[in-house]
Amino acid sequence: MPGTPPTRFVYLGPAGTFAEQALRTIPAAERGARTPARSVPEALDAVRTGDADSALVPLENSVGGAVAITLDEMVDGAPLVITREVVLPVEFVLTARPGQPLAGVRTVAAHPQASTQCRRWLRDHLPDAAVVDVLSNAAAAAAAADGQQDAAICAPFSIGRHRLDVLADKIADHDDAVTRFVLLSRPGPPPPRTGDDLTSLAVYIAHDRVGALLAVLMELAVRGVNLTRIESRPTGEALGRYAFFLDCTGHVAEDRVGEALQGLRRICAEVRFLGSYPRHRWTASGPDRPVPAPAGLSDVDYADAAAWLSRLRSGELS
Repeated sequence: MPGTPPTRFVYLGPAGTFAEQALRTIPAAERGARTPARSVPEALDAVRTGDADSALVPLENSVGGAVAITLDEMVDGAPLVITREVVLPVEFVLTARPGQPLAGVRTVAAHPQASTQCRRWLRDHLPDAAVVDVLSNAAAAAAAADGQQDAAICAPFSIGRHRLDVLADKIADHDDAVTRFVLLSRPGPPPPRTGDDLTSLAVYIAHDRVGALLAVLMELAVRGVNLTRIESRPTGEALGRYAFFLDCTGHVAEDRVGEALQGLRRICAEVRFLGSYPRHRWTASGPDRPVPAPAGLSDVDYADAAAWLSRLRSGELS
């Protein structure tokens, strides 16, 4: 039911992943039911079918980039909207069963995103070890714990759960790496505007129009709506057919953002609204305070301009 706080949460599992750690930063999730899903599609389908109220899944990483499966699944199937984002610092450790020395490590279990972010450390310290891909950081920890692999790259969150020893900590190549997670729910009224919000969209451009993507960007730019992320994904229809995922500053309740959405609706083949929600406040790689609307583009300015136009249409010239 729209407006009802979620109590049943699903997240990309298994237990012990960064996704669970991110979910538990949300007070309602800490109090509610938390269920791991085996994949992003499974997590989102649980919300679509009503088996869960909200799903928390990874959207992008500051090193590895966008999580393609999440982008694809957000626009494939019944609509879902983002109601919250969580930006989590990512730290990796090399773990193993007690008694396993670093010098004896020949195989390392790791999720592909994790091994990508620790590539330099692996090259310098375990150049002869084979990296074995697994489905999650928690699965890597489990593989080391039960002896399938000599060691694992995982989150510190997993160490106690699997009773592992730390062979090396802070092994990521980038100390300030973060992962952005989003909480998705069935459509309903967006969270109230805070003055520091993001709006996410998926737009499908008209491919028979010259400069179609430029026209999309201009609808935002002329209204002072700042584009913070743009990502393209193939639609699956044919080569060269893409959907563009946009994050921009502002809330759908703001006049300038509303006008931009109306403009996009007029010129695009399709626009899918993916939510307006509070921006996660963080300082590692992003601003820690709201960016005000440019001069002349606040809601007060829009209201004043609309009133002026109304007077002109009614014959008043002042």
